[in-house]
Amino acid sequence: MPEMLTIREVADALKVCEASVTKWFADFPGVIDLGTPELVRRHKRRKRCLRIPRAVLDRFISEHRIAA
Repeated sequence: MPEMLTIREVADALKVCEASVTKWFADFPGVIDLGTPELVRRHKRRKRCLRIPRAVLDRFISEHRIAA
């Protein structure tokens, strides 16, 4: 089983806020979204609960040339 990181752990590793991590990784391939679906009829905002595998984070860092 690969190591799965939370939004907070990735934010700490990249030294950015959690909102940035959520925006960057929401639709990134390989990220698991455990959050709630968006309820269009009730106009409720979707809750994000992402799990980011270590390999996906490493790929993101190499593609964006981030020094972590």
